[in-house]
Amino acid sequence: MNKTISAFISGIGSEVPATVITNEDLAQLVDTSDEWIRSRTGIQARRQASPELAASDLATIAGQRALETAGINADELGAIIVATSTPDMVFPSTGCVIQKNLQATNAFAYDLSDACSGFLFALSNGSQYVESGMCQHVLVIGVDLMTRITDFQDRNTCVLFGDGAGAVVISGSKETGGVLGTQLGTDGRFGEILQVPAGGSRMPLTEENFSERKQFIHMNGSEVFKLAVRSMEQAALQLLDHTGVSLKDIDWLVPHQANKRIIETLGKRLQIPGERVFMNLQHYGNMSAASIPVALDEAWRKGLILPDQLILMLAFGGGLTWGASLAKWSLPPQS
Repeated sequence: MNKTISAFISGIGSEVPATVITNEDLAQLVDTSDEWIRSRTGIQARRQASPELAASDLATIAGQRALETAGINADELGAIIVATSTPDMVFPSTGCVIQKNLQATNAFAYDLSDACSGFLFALSNGSQYVESGMCQHVLVIGVDLMTRITDFQDRNTCVLFGDGAGAVVISGSKETGGVLGTQLGTDGRFGEILQVPAGGSRMPLTEENFSERKQFIHMNGSEVFKLAVRSMEQAALQLLDHTGVSLKDIDWLVPHQANKRIIETLGKRLQIPGERVFMNLQHYGNMSAASIPVALDEAWRKGLILPDQLILMLAFGGGLTWGASLAKWSLPPQS
């Protein structure tokens, strides 16, 4: 693939709330147990934002940290792209709020909504802005306060989700490397198996659907499992074929952190050894669009991801949406 300008991950940062909700805490609310949750999901705890915080608050902190890592000022950004299913409000976009908070006076900003796949969709957009020469630096953020749309009376979903934000700065360079390619997919026929039914123009919130708890996540877990594994596997193989990279050359698989069983099944199908699959869902649960950038940040700060390593990122979410992205890491280890 010959590119005049390549899009590199030049900065990274994340933020998760301080409040921890353990499996034992949830067992006080619904008919569940620590053993039940761990055996089915691998999750031990998740984070919850305090009531006064919104998505933009966590995202602004993550964005500031990414800018610091990249060594650039906010006014050098050409764009801010925010992947979120839990925006501050209907409008203005959360991206506009973050642009104000960061004082990124030269950046245009917007949100996109692709659920748990959102970060990879946003990463693809940002990379193309950089590769085209339209922007020198783009801030890409994945943020979700999933506990705000989680039904804590539904034991099948309330054990899964948490809050967080992760961000990367994408910068242009004439060197080869960076984001090598992305494969994205959508199949709206299966939208009903993972959705929040009420709160939009199709079903505005009313007393009736509010009492029916339609403002919360509704999920068919078994169908999600099957489609998630299949879609991410196919996206990964298509992407690797397109980029000419072999599975054996992948240094790290960083998947969406939804469920331990999904991640382990995916790793086996792709024949990537468990020691090269990064997983932190046991501490944070499913943070939707935030899960991949938070995982990337943690793996890098732990000294696991090193320069020139090939990182395969995979995601799947409501829509249905899915994606795969391949990047050659460029950030040096923290001193």
